[in-house]
Amino acid sequence: MPMCADYVDLDEISNYHAIYGLPEPQGAAANAVYDVGLPRLEALALANDLKLTLFAIGADMGRSENAARLRSLSERRHEIGNHSLDHLYDLTRCDAREMRRQVEVSATVLTAATGQSPRGFRAPGYTVSDELFGVLADCGVSWDSSVFPCPTYWAAKAVARAAIRLRGRRSRSILDTPRVLAAPRRPYRIGRPYWRPGSGLLELPIQVTRRARLPYIGTTVTLAGPERAAWFTRQVVGEPLVNLELHGIDALDADDGLESLRPHQADLRVPHLKKLDALNAAFETLRNAGYSFVLLSEAAERFSRGGSA
Repeated sequence: MPMCADYVDLDEISNYHAIYGLPEPQGAAANAVYDVGLPRLEALALANDLKLTLFAIGADMGRSENAARLRSLSERRHEIGNHSLDHLYDLTRCDAREMRRQVEVSATVLTAATGQSPRGFRAPGYTVSDELFGVLADCGVSWDSSVFPCPTYWAAKAVARAAIRLRGRRSRSILDTPRVLAAPRRPYRIGRPYWRPGSGLLELPIQVTRRARLPYIGTTVTLAGPERAAWFTRQVVGEPLVNLELHGIDALDADDGLESLRPHQADLRVPHLKKLDALNAAFETLRNAGYSFVLLSEAAERFSRGGSA
């Protein structure tokens, strides 16, 4: 039976301000992902009878409300993943010691906060390297889900970074090597370089469509709207694993105190109820196509046992 894994990167609003070179968010907006977006996504998961894999940033557990919410979700059998300690967009440019600290300390903090030890890792900004994969293996990480072999996303990110620079601001995001675009779009064990198959860590790539390799992620599904989300989803039906990556911001809109981010983040211009309707349409399409909804760790176990890729 084909599988769909739905996971959420819990990048808080400050991370988006860092992308666009904006000042730190203030007031309630600074915690909108945990306080507003995550409860909405939890309700969405409950309505669709699915469990989420939640990639959390270790440093965010310093806020007691965040830790309490994640522990509650962990106790309800949602999965906790490691999204690094500080969400450094330039993590791959750090030395090996700092990479290891970002992985290990985050895992320790998340385990203490949630009662669940993370098994999988998601790199900030989809950016990985052979050196980072070596650190992940040394740290005992079971699997990774970071490689994004998507030409459209890569080009859009390059253009966005250039536009930000022209406006006199500095984005903290970095651009991965274009060679990542040659990586497999289905689960594989990494080789060296990491975009080639080998015998290393299991990689569960970010989902792209067949042929055109368009980005099938929460942002594009929600921007498609409920009417077109089903059509878009049919472009990935037939894959053994549909790895649908969401972000907490996918359940937010500008009215959630994010008006200052609205000019920079297109999906904030879409009412959050319409965005959730689009995700519901995607889930219904996948379910009607015979997909079972699983945690990422469950998908990883199947592929580790030699499941079809």
